[in-house]
Amino acid sequence: MKKRAAVLCGAAAVLAGSLTAVPAEASGPPAAASKPAWTKCGTTAYPTLQCASLKVPLDHANPTGRQITLALTRVPHTATKFQGPLLVNPGGPGGSGRTLAGFVAATLPRSVAAQYDVIGFDPRGVGRSRPALNCRPGHFKPVRPDSVPVTPAVEQANLVRAKAFADACAEKYADVLPYMDTVSAVRDMDRIRQALGAKKLNYFGYSYGTYLGAVYGKLYPHQVRRFVLDSIVDPTGVWYDDNLAQDHAFNDRHRAFMAWVARHHKTYKLGTDPAKVETKWYAMRAALAKKPAGRKVGPSELEDTFMPGGYYDGYWPYLAEAFAAYVNAKDADPLVEAYETFGAVDAAGDNGYSVYTSVQCRDAVWPRDWATWRADNWAAYEKAPFMTWNNAWYNAPCAFWPTAQRLPRDIANGELPPVLLFQATDDAATPYQGGAFVHAMLHGSSLVVEEGGGNHGITLSGNACLDKHLTAYLSDGTVPRGTGDVDAVCQAQPAPKPLATKSGSSRGTTLHGLLGFRG
Repeated sequence: MKKRAAVLCGAAAVLAGSLTAVPAEASGPPAAASKPAWTKCGTTAYPTLQCASLKVPLDHANPTGRQITLALTRVPHTATKFQGPLLVNPGGPGGSGRTLAGFVAATLPRSVAAQYDVIGFDPRGVGRSRPALNCRPGHFKPVRPDSVPVTPAVEQANLVRAKAFADACAEKYADVLPYMDTVSAVRDMDRIRQALGAKKLNYFGYSYGTYLGAVYGKLYPHQVRRFVLDSIVDPTGVWYDDNLAQDHAFNDRHRAFMAWVARHHKTYKLGTDPAKVETKWYAMRAALAKKPAGRKVGPSELEDTFMPGGYYDGYWPYLAEAFAAYVNAKDADPLVEAYETFGAVDAAGDNGYSVYTSVQCRDAVWPRDWATWRADNWAAYEKAPFMTWNNAWYNAPCAFWPTAQRLPRDIANGELPPVLLFQATDDAATPYQGGAFVHAMLHGSSLVVEEGGGNHGITLSGNACLDKHLTAYLSDGTVPRGTGDVDAVCQAQPAPKPLATKSGSSRGTTLHGLLGFRG
């Protein structure tokens, strides 16, 4: 609890000193939002899903100017008691939320889900919204340069890739990029609210979706009804500092995975000492730098493959099998299969990455001097080698981004009804301090902590204690109230067990398969 108290004291200091107020922005009188025309588009998993589209201004300061299209989904309410729309978002930026509506409606208790129209949407630029961005198809095609710039030539090769991506976005979407940012997406959310005929909005956001929710609350505090934020972005670090914080948290999570492998030496035969298991992992990485597995998995792709284990420990058994097969049997096939299941998400997700960079690079000030990136990331790498440089190159197009950049948003707010926050203590993608900071900033919010949990996206994932608080809040607005810096504590679920039989890699149909990676 001392760590949490220290973080909250830090939050108070930040609030007192460094955050900037949200500047007023001209948006003009909003045009009347047309009511969505819903059509059936159900799937085997979610048969009651409906689809529609909604026109919104590209530039909300010019509401009668060019319009773009948002793709929406809905699972309609069935109960007599109707509590309005529940808008859901899986994070990103760049994550498609259309399927998430079906998942949330199906996973909440039926009596609770029945009281809401659960609404999914693809944010501007994403998925089936139009235009959908795809700056540089094949940007993640393997095999990429080694992420660790051990020589000037390797660093230059990675810099060329990053600048090429930024240049491609500038060339293809010069007219759109100035409006790809969190504030524009938030204003889209309010247009969705208007189109649904709701006076106030209910919202459930994961990861980056928590930042969307917090900024919505800042801009539209009187339109907030019930807001759930799960796995919370630290708004004081968007986005450069947040990414550096991730590096240390992911390294800790990777070492937790190494310790889990060591505990299951009887299964994986990789040793009982976590440090020696980790040494074998880095030896595998070095071998792949010389000879990529299946001409697909070099050192950068290996990091891509194992990074999802930092988001969700349910992937650990599959990753451990691939690791053991490569080290013990010199069999690279399971590693290639694991890459194709977990690591190739970005390779196939050109749209998601295009929106990710467009929003993050536009949202905030990034260093333009590469010497700053070099110094900061080498410093982080010394303590956290697992994915520091991989993460740096993922975000490096922001060093070359063509559009003007904005300052971070101050989301401090005392005008909101109770907001319910969920945070795991060992979350790698959105480290614990984010939940603590937002709890301090949103007066009257309640923070539920999963003690010892390391997964990202913790509600509707099997923890009955967490879901009890979620259900109570969505049912009647009840929030837990504690006397300290945390309002309720739930214990993490047990670590996974090795697979009973050899099995191919699988992301499955869990929440974590829908959330994707990189937030």
